[in-house]
Amino acid sequence: MTSKDNGGSKHLADRQAAGVSGTKCIALVGPFGSGKTSLLEAFLARTGAIARQGSAADNNTVGDSGPEARSHGMSVEPNFAETDFMGDRYCFVDCPGSVEFLSEMEGVLPGVDMAIVVAEDDDRKLPALQLILKNLEARAIPRVLFLNKIDKGSRGVRSVLESLQTASSVPLVLRQLPIWEDGQATGFIDLALERAHVYHEREASTRIDMSDVDRTRELEARFTMLETLADHDDTLMEKLLEDIAPDPELIFSDLVQEMHDGLICPVFFGSAEHGNGIGRLLKALRHEAPSISTTCKRMDIVSDREATALCVLKTVHTLHGGKLSIARLLSGKVGDGDSLRSADGNETRVSGTFTLFGQQAIKRAPAEAGDLVGLGRLESVRTGDLLQSPGGSPHAWQNKELPDPVLSISVRAAKRQDEVRLSSALAKLAEEDPGLRLLQSQHSGETLLGGQGEMHLRVAQERLAGKFGLSIVVGGPQVPYLETIRHGTSVRARHKKQSGGHGQFGDVVLEIAPLPRGEGIVFTDKITGGVVPKQYISSVREGVLEALQRGQLGFPVVDISVCLTDGSFHSVDSSDQAFKMAGIAAVRDGLADCGPVLLEPVHKVSVVCPSEVTARINGIVSGRRGQILGFDARPDWAGWDRVDAMIPQAEISDLIVELRSASSGVASYSSTFDHMTELNGRVAESALKRAGGQAA
Repeated sequence: MTSKDNGGSKHLADRQAAGVSGTKCIALVGPFGSGKTSLLEAFLARTGAIARQGSAADNNTVGDSGPEARSHGMSVEPNFAETDFMGDRYCFVDCPGSVEFLSEMEGVLPGVDMAIVVAEDDDRKLPALQLILKNLEARAIPRVLFLNKIDKGSRGVRSVLESLQTASSVPLVLRQLPIWEDGQATGFIDLALERAHVYHEREASTRIDMSDVDRTRELEARFTMLETLADHDDTLMEKLLEDIAPDPELIFSDLVQEMHDGLICPVFFGSAEHGNGIGRLLKALRHEAPSISTTCKRMDIVSDREATALCVLKTVHTLHGGKLSIARLLSGKVGDGDSLRSADGNETRVSGTFTLFGQQAIKRAPAEAGDLVGLGRLESVRTGDLLQSPGGSPHAWQNKELPDPVLSISVRAAKRQDEVRLSSALAKLAEEDPGLRLLQSQHSGETLLGGQGEMHLRVAQERLAGKFGLSIVVGGPQVPYLETIRHGTSVRARHKKQSGGHGQFGDVVLEIAPLPRGEGIVFTDKITGGVVPKQYISSVREGVLEALQRGQLGFPVVDISVCLTDGSFHSVDSSDQAFKMAGIAAVRDGLADCGPVLLEPVHKVSVVCPSEVTARINGIVSGRRGQILGFDARPDWAGWDRVDAMIPQAEISDLIVELRSASSGVASYSSTFDHMTELNGRVAESALKRAGGQAA
């Protein structure tokens, strides 16, 4: 993202000069490849924000203009662009559609007024569409559905709607009918206005008279629409029962209110690539999109018009302009130099306000309620924070929890001198992308980068190389194997050293025994008669614990009891260090006689997937040494199942890759550590070889 002091896009300067306010923020969401970026491009071209509509194939679109998006031909982060239509201001947010980048969508959704769900006639994408609709429904975000690529459809719109309905828990209400000519959609009939229009390539449609055949189709489809609306309006129901034509004002009022309340999802259609259906969709947004005050109520934030309040939707670290916090202004105003207070009471000062347009951040005048604005150098502010003016009343704010990683890699700098730079770059990446998680393995000391899938982590690596100029080495995370013993022993060890002056002498007898699984390490003593002075017992314990950090197989030893039963000391040469070394020697000697055995961590895993692939998922789980506990319908998810299983952690590392491959990219899982279990035979030998944990 680049910053510009002025110029950039003429429409932005004209809009600011005109003092237009009350921006409506609209999210464009939908499955990967459905045409969201093309729809954004069509909006910008139709409203004059850009001179010519670009295409993803030509790599000249406003959205997806970052190097990673261009390289992979897909959205990997939200793209923001503002424009004006008929005197109103809009900010469109083009959100990624791949399940691996949905956390980027989830980060911006709280601050938008409504969403346009872009879909197409492709049953393979229904599960992905359902994922997105469920997210919107859970957040109570008003939405309309835009059935894209109408020019490429192979069946009637109402047949497509029947398929799409399986992904939505509320009725999809058709607002238009296509006009067909030689199998091509040449125009549409508006069911609310009862008007027919003909398409023109990337230009506004024109009104035409309806044919008798189209009039019959329109009456039938319009009645179906009104029947659905009447389910929530007794007045409209009475008029339909009495065969009285309802007032247009009543129809539009119901369409708007029921959409705002999440009772229906209106459906429009067109072709973003050819600019068809764009004008009608823009007019629907103009008349039907909620206001910022309505959005505040949905967020449970009581806005004070005078006091400044804003929510941070996205964080970006630019190469030359520093940190940029992208925020939706809920009330009041904010400008360069203003102070803002976070929920924890910390204050920070704005260093520059910017309008966002693709990869450009353009200097702007102070922002007003409804605006989406970039705020410079708010170093202590994070995505999801609610900020307000210092004198404002505090607001409660709770964003949705983000998903845990489903795939992790270990990351280290290829050059030792880059370790500090890598640490800083990883922290910035994790701050920018809410789906990334940065962890430090307590078991191995590795730096782990967790993400939402293979492509997600690949893009993160590309950003480390391209944006931060870092060469890195990646690998799979080490499995935190442990070891224990099968039987006990008694062992005596003596540490004796004489090299002039005071020597070293420590003598201990230890009884080593196994404990039940999960008991950890227990150290006790049964010393009588002072054969080992009390002041040295703690040193023996210290030596025992140190020795158990690496057992015979090379891993920490657990579920073991060590008891100090006997020993001897020297009045001059004994010391804490001598007894510690004796304890270490006794444990190392004794473990070899105790039948060491490898322990591997087992996780309880819940896989969620479309029902048609459940059998394949069961096979994948079984093939990874998993024990299936059962499977059932996923609660409140029509057509989805949940499979519960116990799976060794070693088999989970790349599980998501196989799950996604079997489910058109939508299956996912969650896991929690459950227990440790013995690992024997060839599987244990293979694990030891992979981990490099063979005893020296």
